[in-house]
Amino acid sequence: MTASSFDEALKRVLVHEGGYADHPADPGGATMKGVTQRVYDGWRRRHGVPVQAVRLIEPGEVAAIYRRQYWDAVRADDLPAGLDYALFDAAVNSGAAQAAKWLQRTLGVAADGQVGEATLAALADPEAGAVIDGLCDRRLAMLRALRTFPTFGAGWTRRVADVRAAALGMAGQAGAAVEPTPQQAGAARARAADTRLSRTPEGAGGLISGAGVLGAVVAEQADRLAPLAGLAEPLKWLFAALMLAGVALTLRGALRRIGAGEGTP
Repeated sequence: MTASSFDEALKRVLVHEGGYADHPADPGGATMKGVTQRVYDGWRRRHGVPVQAVRLIEPGEVAAIYRRQYWDAVRADDLPAGLDYALFDAAVNSGAAQAAKWLQRTLGVAADGQVGEATLAALADPEAGAVIDGLCDRRLAMLRALRTFPTFGAGWTRRVADVRAAALGMAGQAGAAVEPTPQQAGAARARAADTRLSRTPEGAGGLISGAGVLGAVVAEQADRLAPLAGLAEPLKWLFAALMLAGVALTLRGALRRIGAGEGTP
């Protein structure tokens, strides 16, 4: 929306990102205020300055990286109050393309991972609070399907709950600061705006307990298969076979989690 909107959203994001971290289970590696060493190296090379440890990153560099790689990438300046912050935080946590897909699936438009004119046009009618809820539901449901959820899940769940409450407050929604129940914190809830099988544990009307976790996995793998359409025929089938093998293994793991009770609302 405005420079002050970005500044406020960044302050909230940095509260969740914290300071320096180098957790062995985190694939991002060494991170300072949410900026990984790899991203920081690329940023400094592009600006013609020597690389250095991400521990030494300056506040101005942090703000510039967040604005360019996440805020601008999801066109947050063009979004309603509250939704701009919710989408920005989702982009920081899971990547701009993935965050855009959560928004697009909530709006019922093509999920290409790019917030363009069609996506913005779809925001003309829906009430912002419902869109924020749909975005947060999809985000949490996919996070629950990740194999690192047992390690980071409690923190992720708290973060999404905090983001939801703050974003709804920015959008002027009553009851925005209500703390989720343990059942809600353990699984994202389907909303009335969800009209298709999506990444919510109740999926399309709660077909089976935990089906949303599988829906999240299937949706993500379908996104990964989409680029294969442009490959030459032999390579297309080779890569498709390899990808489908990965899908099978992912689904097997999700089924095991559901059987163990993780996917039950």
